[in-house]
Amino acid sequence: MDLAAETTRRRTFAIISHPDAGKTTLTEKLLLYGGALHQAGAVKARKANRHAVSDWMEMEKEKGISITSSVLQFEYEGRRMNLLDTPGHADFSEDTYRTLAAVDAAVMLIDAAKGVEARTLRLFEVCRMRNLPILTFVNKWDRPGLDPLDLMDEVQKTLNIGVTAANWPIGESTSFRGVYDRRAAQARLFERVPGGTEIVPERILSLDDPSLAAALGEEEVGELEMADELLAEAGDTFSRERFLAGEITPFFFGSAMTNFGVGPLLDAIAELCPPPRARPAVVGERAPLDPGFSGVIFKIQANMNPKHRDRIAFCRVVSGSFERGMDVTLARTGKTMKLSSPHSFMAGERSIVDEAMPGDIVGLYDPGDFRIGDTVYAGEAVRFAGIPRFAPELFSRIILKDPTKRKHLQKGLTQLAQEGTIQMFMREGLGAADPYVGAVGQLQFEVLKERLKNEYRVTVQLESQPFRVARWVEGGDAVVDWFRARSDYLLVSDRDGRPVVLAQTPWALSYAQAELKDLVLRDISPIEVAD
Repeated sequence: MDLAAETTRRRTFAIISHPDAGKTTLTEKLLLYGGALHQAGAVKARKANRHAVSDWMEMEKEKGISITSSVLQFEYEGRRMNLLDTPGHADFSEDTYRTLAAVDAAVMLIDAAKGVEARTLRLFEVCRMRNLPILTFVNKWDRPGLDPLDLMDEVQKTLNIGVTAANWPIGESTSFRGVYDRRAAQARLFERVPGGTEIVPERILSLDDPSLAAALGEEEVGELEMADELLAEAGDTFSRERFLAGEITPFFFGSAMTNFGVGPLLDAIAELCPPPRARPAVVGERAPLDPGFSGVIFKIQANMNPKHRDRIAFCRVVSGSFERGMDVTLARTGKTMKLSSPHSFMAGERSIVDEAMPGDIVGLYDPGDFRIGDTVYAGEAVRFAGIPRFAPELFSRIILKDPTKRKHLQKGLTQLAQEGTIQMFMREGLGAADPYVGAVGQLQFEVLKERLKNEYRVTVQLESQPFRVARWVEGGDAVVDWFRARSDYLLVSDRDGRPVVLAQTPWALSYAQAELKDLVLRDISPIEVAD
């Protein structure tokens, strides 16, 4: 393949949203409109007959939610689309943060009735840290919601970003029937089809087309013209440069459930989102067209195929071309590895890939060598900054029902911690024999128990612990000894041996900082580039 041409046509993006905004449904409909599915599966509650193709884990199918990130690759309008589907549930937010380190753009999904919600705000800030371009899709416009101008104003003020309407809704709630494409000066009228499992028919008409007036009425066409004039005078003017810099977000309106507005959004992703760009390294940066292959591991998933009991490391290709069977170096250890069985993905389904370009996601068989944030390269050495971990907020102690399963438990906990399902903390003198596990939300513990049972044949109980605050500790041996000597703190170590203090209240940590002048507490782990 031609490296420059193939890189130019890549679009690698993720969807971010608050839970229940409709992210998995939108993901499914983008696959439908991209030709990757013949029929979309509705995301429903327990015991549904069909499930979203992006939700492949059994618990996801049972609960109707996304628990893990999945990779969805398809061709559309001459572009190679790499859609990284991320968990919508807040309990799995760290998986989303890691995934955002592997994309070049994001679609911010907003519920028309709720506007900017707490998790949307936090995910937006992660995007801002990486200067990611963001398109905004206002979902559920077929239901009662807020005024579109009020929504745009809220996003502008809350997120401190410029806003512009790429299209404008025609009708609202049950009368929603299409969108007006402001750049093309065309109305796109959709035909409502029961079920929403197939692409809906649409008509594309200019404002002066008599067919539009016949379909909407003269009064509504007049209101549409007035809205367009108002937006031209009062709204921000779209600038591709500002969009690529993450300074302005174009708005799209629609309903993922009915498929209204999904096609225009997908067209915009293909047209506006950038191809792969240079990635900062520990020293310098690596550009996509640099000849030497390099990639970063942003996710590890064990047992995607329970029959094989394997581990797959998800690698974002950063530069050069990837070829099946090539030898690469793992930057952290200097170990040389042959990548003989790389995979591409459609959620849980995988196929062997012979070649991949910058922006693509490749699944590498992991014999246990990879960690999240690792760099692999061929040729000139490079090392990218790692991906940090966020401090957990809930803690439990593992109680093993069958002591003969101790080795199985340790293997399961180690692998699940490496892939980010939970975080594992060891107590002094006990090591991995009796660890604490930490999570952002309670549902992570449910997933842990279920996966230990189904994938490692280990049944455990989780004993809730009183700690609500964890911080990585820096400041030298004297600081560590101070925590170790006190009974109101618990000093543990993370899986890399770094000291971590657990406390029941933030006040306890404030007291420690007042007592110890050299103490540094971090709620984000040190970036893993030299361990």
